[in-house]
Amino acid sequence: MRPFTAARALTAARAFTAARALTAAQAVAAAVVVARLARGRNRLPPLRPVLHPPATTTTATADITATDAAGPARNEQAAPDTAARATPAAPAIDISVVIPARDEAARIGPCLMAVSNDPAVAEVIVVDDGSRDGTGELAASMGATVVTGAPLPEGWVGKQWALRQGVAAARGRVVVTLDADARPEPGLVGALVRALDDYDLVSAAPRFACDGALEQALHAAMLATLVYRFGPVGPAKPPPPHRVIANGQCLAFRREAMAAADGFGAVREKMTDDVALARHLAGRGWRVGFLDAGALLEVDMHDSAAELWREWGRSLPLHDVTDPVRQAADLAVVWLTAGLPVLRLAFGRPAVLDVALLAGRLLLTGALRGSYSRPGLGLLLSPLLDPAAAARLTQATLRPVRTWRGRTYPPDRVGAQGTVGSPDPVSSPGSGGRPGSVNAAYPRTRPDPVEPTGPGNPGGPGGVSGGGSSGRPGRSGAR
Repeated sequence: MRPFTAARALTAARAFTAARALTAAQAVAAAVVVARLARGRNRLPPLRPVLHPPATTTTATADITATDAAGPARNEQAAPDTAARATPAAPAIDISVVIPARDEAARIGPCLMAVSNDPAVAEVIVVDDGSRDGTGELAASMGATVVTGAPLPEGWVGKQWALRQGVAAARGRVVVTLDADARPEPGLVGALVRALDDYDLVSAAPRFACDGALEQALHAAMLATLVYRFGPVGPAKPPPPHRVIANGQCLAFRREAMAAADGFGAVREKMTDDVALARHLAGRGWRVGFLDAGALLEVDMHDSAAELWREWGRSLPLHDVTDPVRQAADLAVVWLTAGLPVLRLAFGRPAVLDVALLAGRLLLTGALRGSYSRPGLGLLLSPLLDPAAAARLTQATLRPVRTWRGRTYPPDRVGAQGTVGSPDPVSSPGSGGRPGSVNAAYPRTRPDPVEPTGPGNPGGPGGVSGGGSSGRPGRSGAR
């Protein structure tokens, strides 16, 4: 009996030590999540509808330019007065909307109808990426300019290739890109253009149309993993470039600046194209904003919970823009703060910290109501699916998905931290750094914020995640 008793005692001691270590790790992860969620206390306001585009020049702009030599402090004092005296002095900025599409005839209609009726939009371009369902013909019949996509070159993912062609065909000085399943409200385009007063790249977090209870519950659980990893949408303090998040369903930028940076070419192999683009440009000094547009943009990404489960695996882990160490850290945070408390509750052994984390998760559920067009029972029950979301995140991290819309792509040759290739000399002029002279075509209605130096802050408010989707996990868009 003595050896048996000693063995049991040793096993119990090891279990106790492991439990203490797990509790300590959970406490650290909880502190990390609390710090990230606390950024939501200083969030930027949601986008408000602008039913007309801002003017290209204003008297306020002239006044601000005249005071530039006095330094940032004087500019900040002058900005409120000059903004009050702003009066249009030139025609509105011309805006192009670019929609990449591959077999989207069943979904693209509402998007085309909305942007075609927006007086702020000068042209609507649909890049037909090899559709076989009449997408191009439908778009042309609704008045869009249809660009027939060229064959996909080696080393490119379909959406980036389609967007690059669409931007090259655009004539507007500002380009807004939308996925085919996006449903913009009146005033969205004008709001995005106005946001370019403060940013070089704007990304919009939408609200989601998830009607089924299971679909909504699973979507909210997966969305919560993004909030736990990156914090809420639109905090006032920008994250470092390697933690910037964006939503490729809706982007806005200055056309010439994007062409000079060859943004889409720089991330040509990335499956998480939107986050890759935002991080690449933020690292080159661009001010990237990820703003709450829930009142102005709805997306209907999935037809079922099964489709949602399958398609989120492509982008949820951000595997091709995140190094392995950070992926492991993010996985640990999600499991310890979201998955583990629910599992312990299910088996009747929750600790005090588990109860606190579950209470915080319920508060997050309430905060996510604005991310859904019709929040219901599924949203309320979503914490119960947190272990499933953590498991899907783990699976997708260990076995990255590189298949999309009937195409299978080889592994990214460069990896999480690099970019691929060099800009083409004809289609991508310029140095590709932060927009400089291009901004002269878009005078700002207030001075640029003072830009701190250092690699962690490209200047101005930056984007983080939360209310929007990351890496475009839905169906729409050319791939």
